[in-house]
This record gives sequence, C-alpha cells and structure tokens, in this order.
Amino acid sequence: MGDEEDSGNGSIRRRSWGTVMSSEPVVSTVLLELAGLALYGVVALVGWLFGWPPDPHLAALTTSIAAVGPAAELYREGRPPRRLAVVAALLALAVVTLLGAAAANWALAPAADPGVGLLVGYLVAIPVGVAVLARFLDGADAA
Repeated sequence: MGDEEDSGNGSIRRRSWGTVMSSEPVVSTVLLELAGLALYGVVALVGWLFGWPPDPHLAALTTSIAAVGPAAELYREGRPPRRLAVVAALLALAVVTLLGAAAANWALAPAADPGVGLLVGYLVAIPVGVAVLARFLDGADAA
C-alpha cells in the first residue's frame, strides 16, 4: 500500500505478486494456520482417546477461525470500494480450493477420505485469498 510508484507518465505501478506473497498479512496468515492446525491436533488427540475419529471439516473450521485476522485487518484498513477486492479474494479462494482438492484427491487416490483433499485445497487457498485481497486493496489505494 505504500510501495506504489508513479512512472512519470501518470500511471501507477503496483507491487509485484512476489512482494504481495511475502507481505506481512500473508505470512501471518500462514503462521496462524499452523497455530490452528496445532490446536486442532490437540482436539483430535483428546477426541481420539474417547473414540472420536478426526474430522477434516472441523480441521478446516478451526484453521479458518484462527487465520481470519489478517484478512479482516486488510479489509478494515482498505479504502472503499472494497467489494471488488472481496469478490476477487473469494473467487480465488474457491478456485484454489477446488484445484488443490482435485490435486490432493488425485495424489492420494482412493486411500484417503475426500474431505482430506478439500482440507488440503482450503489450507493452500487461504493465504492465496489474503494475497489477492491485499493486491486488490493495494490497487484501491492507488485510485
């Protein structure tokens, strides 16, 4: 949001995708995802002691609740219009989730629960969605 430059002819250059992907919101999203997975691991171990099998959907819920903070901060700090940024981020989240689920289900074949493929796709898609949100809100600041 501060890395934009005027190229002299009135056009504004945005940050590259490389700098967006290594930005603080994306990195903190990944770290919060790992913390959410650790929390889910503890819940799964306690549940396993009582005969409850691990559930990939609960893992996705736990992780997304833990990792939503950076995206909420980006949205709160962004200037209007923010709708396009949110639509683009949700679209990226859905597409990357489905592509990741297809790849994971293909790689794991019939040995795994189909929910595991969706979990893998979703875990990859959350930071991508935050990066798209950051990139589009960066462009909203330029306008």
